[in-house]
Amino acid sequence: MRETIPPEPDTMRTAKSSMALTAELVARCHRSEPDPGPNPEHSYFTDDDYDAAVSTLLRQKPAGALWIFAYGSLLWKPACDTAEYRPGTAYGWHRAFTLELTRWRGSVEQPGLMMALERGGRCDGLTYRLQEAEEAKQIGRLLRREVGSQEGLRCVRWITVTTGNNKLQALAFWAAPRGLDRHVRLSLGRVAHILARACGHVGSGADYLFQTVTALEQLGIRDRNLWRLQEMVAAEIANLHGQRHLENALNDFARPMMR
Repeated sequence: MRETIPPEPDTMRTAKSSMALTAELVARCHRSEPDPGPNPEHSYFTDDDYDAAVSTLLRQKPAGALWIFAYGSLLWKPACDTAEYRPGTAYGWHRAFTLELTRWRGSVEQPGLMMALERGGRCDGLTYRLQEAEEAKQIGRLLRREVGSQEGLRCVRWITVTTGNNKLQALAFWAAPRGLDRHVRLSLGRVAHILARACGHVGSGADYLFQTVTALEQLGIRDRNLWRLQEMVAAEIANLHGQRHLENALNDFARPMMR
């Protein structure tokens, strides 16, 4: 299916309203899933590969400080030490759940989805500045969390981010991931269906969405697509688990009659 999520702009705001997707609903999606481990068909980075990737990115770095653009999980789990942060806007990009997962927050039986930056619209987030003396170390930490192969490294790129009246080049992870065998284009309804059901050994898709929207709300950022998506996922979870509760109740009622 074609991507039907419109690249609507985020809007900055100060007032906060209640999310439909709550911690209680998210908890219903959690289940214990084993870690299937790396896919034996894929070629993963070694420590030497990561060191080479760090060197390549630092050679490509524009003059001046090294900035990271955070738009998803890096907002609530940075995974690196930073010296400074500023609100930033990436024009020409928007958030979208377009990366299919069969590990981490999904499984082979029930694949999940992860966010990436796709072309079009605008994306409000944060820019993190790294200490100059720590750049190689911190980039290495980020690469080890975000990418595992040359395929993933192709989606790490320098993008233009506006902070106040200034523009800077910031490193973004999973930007324009087209060409990957796990890149999908789904309707918002299909995304909600998947996130309400997918879970892997590190957590559920619903939790990933919940944490991201919560972080954005705390920053005063309203991403219209994600706000609509959290409402749809909340309704999916309530409906899904409501049906299961009804089925369990009917089964409990029927058991005495079957004896």
